[in-house]
Amino acid sequence: MPVQSKAKRPVRKILIAGGGFTTSFIRYMAELTGKPRPRICYLPSAIGDRLEAKLNFFNWCAPLAVEPFVQDVFIESLTQTKGWDEVLLSADAILASGGNTLNQQAIWRAQGIDVVLREAWDRGIVLGGASAGSLCWFEAGTTDSRPKALSIVNCLGFLPGSHSPHYDAEPGRRPLYHKLIKSGELKPGYACDNEAGLYFEGTELKRVVSAKPGAKCYHVSVVKGRIVERVLEPEPIA
Repeated sequence: MPVQSKAKRPVRKILIAGGGFTTSFIRYMAELTGKPRPRICYLPSAIGDRLEAKLNFFNWCAPLAVEPFVQDVFIESLTQTKGWDEVLLSADAILASGGNTLNQQAIWRAQGIDVVLREAWDRGIVLGGASAGSLCWFEAGTTDSRPKALSIVNCLGFLPGSHSPHYDAEPGRRPLYHKLIKSGELKPGYACDNEAGLYFEGTELKRVVSAKPGAKCYHVSVVKGRIVERVLEPEPIA
């Protein structure tokens, strides 16, 4: 009898930016789908389904050959007639908004969206975002989601280690990230300036990109009790 070959497993893809996941990053996300006109779903959960954020998303997509749509989380069953799996697994890419990561995670877990996103990732649907939309895919990272001060938030853990967005834009980010990694409260991980980003296949970093001159990414770790911040020079994307 002929030996049957195993079906090839889809490549799991995540594209993040430290901030500013606008037209350049959405274009790259669309390319990663391999589709001529991919369906891109916007999940504005972290920003409370705010109308302004949704309008910005459609404006960023306007020059691109994509089919954009939005999935709110503040819904009711009379008008939301499809399940999360029916909606999200019909997309070619899913873009998570910035905003409050702690609230985003709580809502996703309460609604079971976290489970569907894991299935989407396993199916090869491209995931991504900036700020809360980048932090959410890691084990943990720094967030401004609580009152008074930056703190730690635990996330989905698709990507191992930690993350700090807005590395060049908010002065408190870098020293806190160093402190938390040195103390062992956070695992080593990746930091991104606004408009600089990272592309992962599975859990392996494949490409460092930037939509703004001078914006960089970093890998931060501890070696012999000292913080080591390694600059990851990006390739420009249009």
